[in-house]
Amino acid sequence: MDSKLRTPNSELRTLVEKKISLDEVLIKIQAHSLSKILFWGEEVGEISSYTAGWMASQGIDVIVLDGANRFNPYTISSFAKKSLISPENLLKRIRIARAFTCYQMVTLIEEKLISLIRHERGLTRPQKIWVILLGPVTPFLDEDVPEREIRSLFERSLIRLEGMAVEGIPCFLFQPSIPSDAKRASLTKRLFNFSNLVWRIHVDEQGTKMVPEKRLGHLDIGAQNLFGI
Repeated sequence: MDSKLRTPNSELRTLVEKKISLDEVLIKIQAHSLSKILFWGEEVGEISSYTAGWMASQGIDVIVLDGANRFNPYTISSFAKKSLISPENLLKRIRIARAFTCYQMVTLIEEKLISLIRHERGLTRPQKIWVILLGPVTPFLDEDVPEREIRSLFERSLIRLEGMAVEGIPCFLFQPSIPSDAKRASLTKRLFNFSNLVWRIHVDEQGTKMVPEKRLGHLDIGAQNLFGI
């Protein structure tokens, strides 16, 4: 069954159908130490921004790699004010880097991300680090880059993300919708297979909904509670 979500501007933390909210989804993910989580569809820019704010409010340091140019710091400030937290305290826990080409994205994942993680781990306070990758497929839609090269670069990115997950650093993937008949739509399918958990975000006359599309088999009970099935 779908789980309704209110958009960030309407307080996503509000409980919804089956008593499931985005906050509770994130709490479940944190409790089970899950990684490689994919949210795809509509409003992922706002939802990823809200997620970054929520993570920071939990004392987690967040690294955001934005390949879709949709990350919105104002959503974090709004979250902070409603949570009676200083926006500055949340924003200082969030590092943001943007990529506009597939080459820049690969460089961010293979080099910049490693550098940021090492920096965060080198600080004196105990570190929890989560990574948000917004638009992991978007920079790879450039038709001026040969298909073979695109696939090679994309696989390199996934290999690095897999290694990061093995090291215990969760990665949240937020991908805007890509038409199923698009030339590079297969990259989205590859991302789906790569991810451990997948939700589709869509908007209808009743609001924003989060639909489970893939879950871990050994977490059936937890997943039923999480998804409200």
